[in-house]
Amino acid sequence: MKKKLLSALLCATMTMSLLAGCGQAAATGGAAGSTDTGSAAADSSEADSTDTAASAKAGEGSVYWLNFKPELDETIQALGKKYTETTGVPVKIVTAASGTYNQTLQSEMDKSEAPTLFVIGNAAGVKDWGEYAMDLTGTKIADELTSDAYNLYDSDGKLVSIGYCYECYGIIANPDLIEKAGHSMDEIKNFDGLKTVAEDIHKNAGSLGFDAFSSSDMDDSSSWRFTGHLANLEYFYEEKAAGSKWESCPESLTGEYLDNYKMLYDLIINNSLTDPKDLANGGHDAEAEFKEGKAAFFVNGSWEYAAVSGDVPNATMIPYYCGVAGEEKAGLNCGTENCWAVNANASEADQQATIDFMVWLVSDPDASKAMVEQLGIMPYKNAVESSNGFLKDAAKYEADGCYVMDWATNYQPNVDDYRAALVSALNQYNADQSDANWGLVKNAFVDGWATQYALADVD
Repeated sequence: MKKKLLSALLCATMTMSLLAGCGQAAATGGAAGSTDTGSAAADSSEADSTDTAASAKAGEGSVYWLNFKPELDETIQALGKKYTETTGVPVKIVTAASGTYNQTLQSEMDKSEAPTLFVIGNAAGVKDWGEYAMDLTGTKIADELTSDAYNLYDSDGKLVSIGYCYECYGIIANPDLIEKAGHSMDEIKNFDGLKTVAEDIHKNAGSLGFDAFSSSDMDDSSSWRFTGHLANLEYFYEEKAAGSKWESCPESLTGEYLDNYKMLYDLIINNSLTDPKDLANGGHDAEAEFKEGKAAFFVNGSWEYAAVSGDVPNATMIPYYCGVAGEEKAGLNCGTENCWAVNANASEADQQATIDFMVWLVSDPDASKAMVEQLGIMPYKNAVESSNGFLKDAAKYEADGCYVMDWATNYQPNVDDYRAALVSALNQYNADQSDANWGLVKNAFVDGWATQYALADVD
């Protein structure tokens, strides 16, 4: 078991996103990587219930949820306490600090009282942790699902984990500021349109009182937006060119669409409130800049809707337009790394108690409302309807026949090391935008993938 846990720690797992998202976030693997920012650690708590939990009687089982999303902690601690008060079923909830989920999972799963509920968020996580997950096929929680699109299976067809929310990310826009600058959202249907609007706003920022893009800091609280989420456009278009989605982490990248990444990245950092040379150390609040009307565009995800919609009620989200042919039919980046798994090694009573708790979270009107308010949307038939405007944007793009950009970034190998190398290279490029320094970014992007793949693929 120790060897298996060590292997799991070495492999990458990507979070939405927010981006982190994922609240914050960044990438996530098993759940690793994480698109979540937010606070860390969480204490135990106990929980509430309805008829769905009737079979979990006090003394017949307990729940230990190792939570992946720091921004969800306060909500679920309260729900856990309510559930326990109602049913008598003990619920312990521990929230891993942002970016530490794999390490925390490794530590907790090696204990005698291991989590009964945890996250396996992508194919790498299935490889590393799938044997620790019970088959959820035919369970009460699986029967509540409205979609199989966000579920993960192993090579034998076992339902390893099920999505408990899905998210989207792209470029958040303030239509009012764009109109104030003499433009409209109708102009932004591809990279050329975005470039025209952004560069004109930046050129006239002094007289307008706002700039095009909010800050693109490269510290840990922000860099995931560019080394994880924005990087997805290169990975996705490699997938699209090959004609099929990745089913496992590829050994190498072609880098065929890295020039498109560069086009959009350059547009963002060079038409922004903050000089690119000042991005390395962070310290700028991109969300606040957007909410306060200092910037027309904000690179982030659906998890930001609740935070920004109060100040920018008609905020909308547009795709990563980057100059790829046919991108007028591009949609948003949609997916999840937020997938629940139930510990196969837990007692039958604890497994049943855990599943009953999960069903309550997604079906009880008050509990599911609290969850949806934090997560944006839950793919369960009895969960309350989402009011998240950015997720509605994603649905409209899809309804209009636009292609969805799946989260290929979930496959980043040894995600933390891979992204750290990208941050280092991007910082050098931000300080001096020379061809030589862009070469460093390309090396970190493409060669770094192959290097980290080889390191992660150890027995």
